[in-house]
Amino acid sequence: MSHLRPATDSPPLCAPPGAEVRAPSFVMPAGACDTHAHVISGDLERYPLVPDRSYTPPPAPEALYLEVLRAMGMQRGVLVQPSVYGTDNRYMLEVLQRHQDQLRGVAVVDEHVGDDELAHMHALGVRGVRINVLFRGGVNLDLMEHLAHRIADLGWHMQFLIDVRLLSEIEARMAKLPCAVVIDHFGHFPAHLGIKEAGFELLLRNVAEHGWWVKLSGAYRLSDQRPDYADTDALAHALLAVAPERMVWGSDWPHVALESTPDTSSLLDRLLSWAPSERQRQSILVDNPGALYDFK
Repeated sequence: MSHLRPATDSPPLCAPPGAEVRAPSFVMPAGACDTHAHVISGDLERYPLVPDRSYTPPPAPEALYLEVLRAMGMQRGVLVQPSVYGTDNRYMLEVLQRHQDQLRGVAVVDEHVGDDELAHMHALGVRGVRINVLFRGGVNLDLMEHLAHRIADLGWHMQFLIDVRLLSEIEARMAKLPCAVVIDHFGHFPAHLGIKEAGFELLLRNVAEHGWWVKLSGAYRLSDQRPDYADTDALAHALLAVAPERMVWGSDWPHVALESTPDTSSLLDRLLSWAPSERQRQSILVDNPGALYDFK
């Protein structure tokens, strides 16, 4: 499974969401939440993609994602604004408005966002903003401090799509942010580098000392061992050993920016290796996301 390279001319097409999703090999706890997914409209006239983007996704609409949630046995989900829409959060917000008990959101905003707009997003279920260091179209580190102070009073968090091998360059800035920090996809670095990789050790330290959260998601983006992604087990175990109360799981559906699509069901089944006890999975799937995303 190869990752798409950022395009210099026409952003490359990525694979469609893939085969039908099945139930996991373990009993899903009631109130389980998928904390990382994207919805993408098929109506490019109403919801245009930004020209400066790293990939071109096929449609992954609201109805299809809700079916994925149902098939996984989950009742809740968190939509993350994809970079291809830039700061145009309209489609995600419209989906949130229709499912306010079931869904929450993480938006992408810039310095021009107004207080009324932030308040409106909060009312619809947005609970964080995303900083994107890896794909074009998102908002980058330049606005980190400004946005953190804008969202702090709302109780939102700041979510980072970043390779943790870059953490040493910005760790001091992140430590001063007045809001919670959430790191995507285990820190998005090659799993074969292991738990002694310097950036991952920095991640563990900040999880322990500064209360950072981590998404146990996107294993296929790190792994050299497909289709079971067993080389991510050590990373998950290390993170859970430090702060099991701040780990959440995400499908990363519809698996954008790839030339072939992983099996969502296999990704969910891997959680059984990371968290073999029911108590651990209850925390990761229900209790922790309930606290982070303000599910009632």
